[in-house]
Amino acid sequence: MTTAHTEERNQQSGRYLLGLAIAALGVVFGDIGTSPLYALRECFYGGYGIGISHANVLGVLSLIFWSLLFVISIKYLIFVLQADNRGEGGILALTAMVTPVRASAQGGRWLLIILGLFGAALLYGDGMITPAISVLSAVEGLGVATPLFTAYVIPITIVILIGLFMLQRHGTAKVGAIFGPITFIWFLILAVLGVVNIAKQPAVLAAVSPLPALAFFRVNGWQGFFILGAVFLVVTGGEALYADMGHFGTRPIRLVWFVIVLPALLLNYFGQGALLLDHPDGITNPFYQMAPSWALLPLVGLATVATVIASQAVISGAFSLSVQAVQLGYSPRIKIDHTSAEEKGQIYVPIINWGLMIACIGLVIGFGSSSNLAAAYGVAVTTTMAVTTLLFYVVARERWQWPVPLILLLTAGFLIIDLAFFGANMVKVLHGGWFPLLIAAGAFTLMTTWKRGRAMLGQRLQRGWHPLAAFIRDMEKEIPMRVPGTAVYMTGNIDFTPPALFHNLRHNKVLHEQIVVLGVTTEERPHVEADERVAIEVMGLGFYRMIIRYGFMESPNIPKALAAVNEPGLDFRIPEITFFLGRETLVVGPERGMPDWRKRLFAWLSRNAMGATSFFHLPPGRVVEIGMHIDL
Repeated sequence: MTTAHTEERNQQSGRYLLGLAIAALGVVFGDIGTSPLYALRECFYGGYGIGISHANVLGVLSLIFWSLLFVISIKYLIFVLQADNRGEGGILALTAMVTPVRASAQGGRWLLIILGLFGAALLYGDGMITPAISVLSAVEGLGVATPLFTAYVIPITIVILIGLFMLQRHGTAKVGAIFGPITFIWFLILAVLGVVNIAKQPAVLAAVSPLPALAFFRVNGWQGFFILGAVFLVVTGGEALYADMGHFGTRPIRLVWFVIVLPALLLNYFGQGALLLDHPDGITNPFYQMAPSWALLPLVGLATVATVIASQAVISGAFSLSVQAVQLGYSPRIKIDHTSAEEKGQIYVPIINWGLMIACIGLVIGFGSSSNLAAAYGVAVTTTMAVTTLLFYVVARERWQWPVPLILLLTAGFLIIDLAFFGANMVKVLHGGWFPLLIAAGAFTLMTTWKRGRAMLGQRLQRGWHPLAAFIRDMEKEIPMRVPGTAVYMTGNIDFTPPALFHNLRHNKVLHEQIVVLGVTTEERPHVEADERVAIEVMGLGFYRMIIRYGFMESPNIPKALAAVNEPGLDFRIPEITFFLGRETLVVGPERGMPDWRKRLFAWLSRNAMGATSFFHLPPGRVVEIGMHIDL
């Protein structure tokens, strides 16, 4: 290859990387990028009441500096981002990596799986608080510009939130391209405001040393320790950063963090600290106090747009998490709309969207200010971060075969920081931190009940099932009437005769010429290659056993998968296929396995789950459902 061709390829690669980096700036870093609106203020103005002094300001800034360095730069950017499940990140993807393939090994991992599920459930609480606190803190700048707006802060916030959630059904594909440039302007303004104020008090730069942080703890004791609950607000976007890794890859995320985001955040936090040294009365809203009066209203507008972008990323993350939960068998089937034909990640989940909207509005009205909401923020994320550390240890030890002393040293260091933040945040539980924990407990109960209920249902169904091979051998003795066409019987276990097939033969005394017993499985990986999608086994007498595999980031489309099958003798003309499904009516019975209240919850979830016809994209006019009565 000539030098010119090499240079051209490098230029194209560079432009591609730059495009990904700008896009990542708008999606990945929106959450952590809006923390300067409220994080430093809460260290002094919140319920902790730490006094503003030169030593305290430098101590808090030092804690912020080293928190961003250790938690985000080292833990997440350098180490955790290596734990990708074939390109996908997030706590459910990480949980799938520690889940054994063999069922016999499952018992030893139940605790890790439970921890991963609870960490995922906590992110729903975070997804409710983040839009509320971000948008509310931005709009509160109107009250700084003029007291006339103070009474309208909450109504304006609610209107913005309603508009944000109503736009979700249109998807973010069309507006996603402008997220990056706007967020770049936001980080540029953060840096400029910081530099201007640091120039007035350059002494704040001494906070890059860990000594002010150590002195802060020595002087303030337990009160200083509890300040960590507010300091943690500067790193709350770490989990969202990891979850969005699959959209852009690790290289653009690391590039943007170290070149743009980290410098801008540090400059702004240090600028706010410099402001407090000059004007301690500015603690009511140090972020907006940094700006000149003529720039307040434009800054409020830019901050509002930035928080909407940050909220969009969290909402999209909740949608992706819900899809993963459905595909991994921890949630009933729900309606999922794909809003872009090109981008697989562009999805809209109506029930999650409206649930988040109602919760956000309730939080804004109930808490009344971003300072009050900050008391509820952080409990969920710090717990999830600790769980991520534990799961990372297992992946590093078993998947990567890292030396045990190295892994122990790393995870011990990470856990010390995680548990310190966790302990400091626990004092928030009585002041609002109960809310994300309550949401997480509810989501966790739903997920585990559904998983356990489906396992129980499968056991009940298999009690009267006959092995498929034995069923076909019995047919050889007395062949029933066969009619032209292809019938697809969907089942959870292709080794056994589907109940719908058994009942259809018993009642109608007739079978189609071609019969496909079809099972759909979800792999512990995000995507399945096309050549691995379908596996077919010829059983004889016109019977075929088939498995269609999907990754946990994919949405099943059975007709599309069948249309791509090229098997001699099989005729998959979709308009002429009849799909047979079983429909179970669940009744709470005396069977053991779950408490009655969880059985009733599972039955209710089952009744309200999205129908298999819609979920698998089956043609409605070609589906036959055969009902069964099952005691739980």
